[in-house]
Amino acid sequence: MGAIERNGYRFEPEFSVVGKSGAIHVTKNGKFIEEVHFDFTGEFPEHNQIEELVNHYCFQHGI
Repeated sequence: MGAIERNGYRFEPEFSVVGKSGAIHVTKNGKFIEEVHFDFTGEFPEHNQIEELVNHYCFQHGI
């Protein structure tokens, strides 16, 4: 699963299959902004779940 870019922001997901948890690292122009944590079920997080989290973040932050 690769990074998602929106309006100068970069969202890079990482996750633990064992822990069933992950985080999306939010950066802008190479500067770390924050980390958005999430949990998932199944073998891996689904791409749609990551997209929804990014969309929600962008909406809440006016991106």
